[in-house]
Amino acid sequence: MNGFSGRSFRYTALLIAILFLQPVITAGQGVKPDSLTGIKLPDLQITALKDKSALQGWWYGWLAGYSAATAGQAIIYFASEDKALRQDMALGAATTMLGAVGQLISPVLTGGADYPSYGEYVRGEQAMSSEQAAELLKALAAREKEGRSWKTHALAGVVNLGSGLVTWLGYKRTFMDGLENFAINTVITEAQIWTQPVRARRDYEEYCQMLQSESYAVPEKPSGEWTFSAWPGGFALRLDF
Repeated sequence: MNGFSGRSFRYTALLIAILFLQPVITAGQGVKPDSLTGIKLPDLQITALKDKSALQGWWYGWLAGYSAATAGQAIIYFASEDKALRQDMALGAATTMLGAVGQLISPVLTGGADYPSYGEYVRGEQAMSSEQAAELLKALAAREKEGRSWKTHALAGVVNLGSGLVTWLGYKRTFMDGLENFAINTVITEAQIWTQPVRARRDYEEYCQMLQSESYAVPEKPSGEWTFSAWPGGFALRLDF
């Protein structure tokens, strides 16, 4: 099997793994949280926990996809005797393993945060205060923002470029082989970045706007009563609140 077929197989294998796990990736995203416009405090917990479920579904889905692709390519590497295919599988396994490691070192929540799941909360198995919900929503929004930042795109680009250079210069293939490798990996990593949920970020922005509007609401103008009095030689005008 030539280099093109090996890289195409690697791309196809990872794509199939991700599509197979797509229900897991999108399970949380399909749950539409309550609108925060005019939200009551008990609804904040529901919104935050639904957002957490969506982001965790995406995280576990891509971790499983990268792990399955790494294992599959490793098996082919040890089973094949074709030099070009073994090279492609070794490099592909290393690349997808980096993807899995990237998921592990950037979890949804850090610092030992312990929040109930959506199911645990609605069943009354674990309580959650409004302060905890606001804290959770803020943490999720920060995680989503970081996940789509230019740093994430740049880091993925460096890894993909390195993989393409190894194919071209390290394995002494053609420039087009290296470019193809770079393009395939870029499609995968960009798909990972752009499928990440962003609902928590929008919900937190609405929550902050709501708090600001409540804190700085214009007070009602006090009503007053004018009183006019007159007597021989003078008069008085008074406003009573």
